Amino acid sequence: MREREKQMASGSVTKRCTCRDKKTGRELGAQCPDLGKKRHGTWTVRQELATGADGERRLFRRKGYDTQTEGQVDLDRVRTILAIPDPGDDDAIDNVAALLARVSRTREPLPDAETVRRLLKTPHILNAHVIVADYLDMWLANQRGRKSGIKRYEMDVRCHLKPHLGHVRLDKLSIGHVIDMFDAINEANDAIAANNAIRHEINAKRKTAKSRAESRALCAELRELPPFRRTTGTSTQKHIKATLRAALNRAISPYRLITFNPAAHVEIADDGRSAKALVWTDSRVEYWEETGLTPSPVMVWMPEQVGQFLDTIVDHELYAMWHLMAYRGLRRGEACGVRWMDLNEIEESLTIATQLVQDGWDIVESAPKTKDSHRTIALDAKTLGVLRRHRKRQLEARMAAGETWTETGRIFTNADGSLLHPGKISKQFNRLVEFSDLPPVRLHDLRHVAATIHLAAGVQMKVVQEMLGHSSDRVTSKFYTSVLPQLAKAAAEKGAALIPRRTA
Repeated sequence: MREREKQMASGSVTKRCTCRDKKTGRELGAQCPDLGKKRHGTWTVRQELATGADGERRLFRRKGYDTQTEGQVDLDRVRTILAIPDPGDDDAIDNVAALLARVSRTREPLPDAETVRRLLKTPHILNAHVIVADYLDMWLANQRGRKSGIKRYEMDVRCHLKPHLGHVRLDKLSIGHVIDMFDAINEANDAIAANNAIRHEINAKRKTAKSRAESRALCAELRELPPFRRTTGTSTQKHIKATLRAALNRAISPYRLITFNPAAHVEIADDGRSAKALVWTDSRVEYWEETGLTPSPVMVWMPEQVGQFLDTIVDHELYAMWHLMAYRGLRRGEACGVRWMDLNEIEESLTIATQLVQDGWDIVESAPKTKDSHRTIALDAKTLGVLRRHRKRQLEARMAAGETWTETGRIFTNADGSLLHPGKISKQFNRLVEFSDLPPVRLHDLRHVAATIHLAAGVQMKVVQEMLGHSSDRVTSKFYTSVLPQLAKAAAEKGAALIPRRTA
């Protein structure tokens, strides 16, 4: 306690000037004979701080105050900050001294006492030379929310931000550093794409090899190549930028470690390679059967393929859910979360009022994805009949289960009535697609199927938008519609017929 009182007493607000001695050229400072004049010179705050671990003397010093009162206000703020740590907490005392020494050196505004108390809970960020990697670790440790969102942040930090920017001092991070990171990512993308192309080429040759020796030689070539990898596309790069920007915003406020966010001033150019939904035409199915490759990450079944899939799995216990998703375009979480109380058989409609989502691997009930996702969709007679038969089937399962049945009120459940796990549902769907001998689509692509078929049937875009729960029909038309080949052919013939020609 005496040591702290002694330290506090060492603070002062003194007047000095920058006049120089005419003979020696040295500043006169406090020795200037004109210092007593009212508007001559400025006031300087000086406060001794705790010495560093290596015995280095530390000092808070700030000059340029016009009046003694202004200087005294800042000195009192410095003393308030110095009094925050408990007298016996040497680490906190050292961290506060390091903070004030840095603020003095960089001319940053003095933080308020509440901010310092908050910073002391994460003491390593008070270090004057904190690097981006250490700061990102601290930022991640303080994130709250869904586990899935935090895991995505962690992946961005681990795979991209730390390897490219982790060594840079936080206060030295610039726009150039961030641009260099994305340039490096794109260079790596080029190398990955070239390597993947070679692997695909060798795989194609291996499938048509004329002898075992040739096949073994090609397999040996594959083993020498790096493994197949995905490139870091535009959407992922935008997420990386968003993660960095969010982290740096916290460094500005409330931590006040930096005053400028370089990530906010870097643009990620759209490479124009966003996944385009394509329809599984006969030629594309043939290509897939020959190479095992899909023409696009997003593929849409033709109406007859949807029918074949549903006919194949008609006896599956969750057939009604697959039917509902294909006919009405529900999201995975919405289908898992829909309740019997949301079904109105009189009005032949279903209200989407809740959903089940993954939080890590846990199941969490939440509101629909957006305010527009909370909607009521009309049901066709066939779908309503499927749901009625499913209710009868569920009641029979409930009677058979007896006391072991878990009552959740959901339309679609596990065999014991418990909640469906969204992640397991996706895996189950993939197995059913493989069993049906159809070309692959993702579970989410059933939304594309529903949108495409309804538009092909002449349903207005606005109606399809409301069915899918989008905020505008621009979203629907951009991402969830594909042109069926027979419609494209009919449109081409109509257009050609309008042009008068004298020759064939």
